[in-house]
Amino acid sequence: MSAESPTSDIPAPTPPPDPDRAHQGKVRWRRFTAMMLGSAAVAAVLVVLTAQGALAASFSISGTPFVITADHLHGDGFEQFAAPDKSVIDPRTGKPATSSTIVVVSVIGAADITNLCQSISLGGIYLKLTAGSSSNHVTASTMVVDSWNDPDKPGDLLSGNATFGDINIGQDASTLDQVQGVKGGVGIFGQQAKTVDIDGLRQNNLATTAGSFKLPNLHMNFTRSGC
Repeated sequence: MSAESPTSDIPAPTPPPDPDRAHQGKVRWRRFTAMMLGSAAVAAVLVVLTAQGALAASFSISGTPFVITADHLHGDGFEQFAAPDKSVIDPRTGKPATSSTIVVVSVIGAADITNLCQSISLGGIYLKLTAGSSSNHVTASTMVVDSWNDPDKPGDLLSGNATFGDINIGQDASTLDQVQGVKGGVGIFGQQAKTVDIDGLRQNNLATTAGSFKLPNLHMNFTRSGC
């Protein structure tokens, strides 16, 4: 009989774990987590900015003003504050914009509008939209309107005969709560009311967004006169 080697039954030693490999694995997971959290944070910021009117529904405004008029507007839940809008064209000069345009943001939770008219001047001709009637109103939810007027030309941001219910004037825009999920920036002058009614409404605007917009009796055409 031949003798067996005294070490044949002893298992080979297991190599110790590579600390660099383990460290690299942890670093990858940490980076992945940080990237995911960073992406979530960016998305959250974009959502907040959109709600604040700082981004007009994530699009750059054209810089072309348009006029809105209505015989009557009733709103449940009203907020108003200033915010910057990113413009492609500077509405004052008609040239490519080099900075944001400061607008007044008006927000209405639920709007009911009688005889809506919207017109855009195209230089000697207007693109006009009309909708609604005295018996069949235009309605909108979470309507955000960015208003602007050229300080070098006559005209108002907004005009009409207004009545507000339970209004706060001078409230910090970041604390506005009459329209769910919509508020302005910290330290910005704001105001809000539970209800708003405006007769003979006229607004000069750069952008409008809404969660929903119902336009009965919609008509759109080119005309020689605006609203």
